[in-house]
Amino acid sequence: MRVVIQRVSECSVTVEGNITGKIDTGLLVLLGVEDADQEEDIEWLSNKIINLRIFNDEMGVMNKSLIDAGGNILLVSQFTLHASTKKGNRPSYIKASKAEFAIPMYERMIARLESALGKKIETGIFGADMKVSLVNDGPVTIIIDSKNRE
Repeated sequence: MRVVIQRVSECSVTVEGNITGKIDTGLLVLLGVEDADQEEDIEWLSNKIINLRIFNDEMGVMNKSLIDAGGNILLVSQFTLHASTKKGNRPSYIKASKAEFAIPMYERMIARLESALGKKIETGIFGADMKVSLVNDGPVTIIIDSKNRE
């Protein structure tokens, strides 16, 4: 699994003119699933997301986690995170999982994040043409791949 995490002061996702998910302070998490992903990837990655200390403390130092900051999550599926640009100029998405595998993994990630955070998270709609709007706070953007553990 690969994620791009952005610390936001606000963000939303819209599908066909309707807002499907919206948060204020928290994290926008773009999630890409590949066929090699397993339950342990969900567990490791969700714990990493929830516990990243990227929110400012009283001294203005990034020392608080999402839980400490009382923030929210907006999770959006994004198969293009597994794009390969090795050959030519047209990206290949061969590593990105097909819906039959990716949707259950996406749904398990939602359930795991909600359990870890102790509240409902907001989402986009898997496979839809989504418009994501955000105000990146910082800016803070972090990329994590569960296979590299970095």
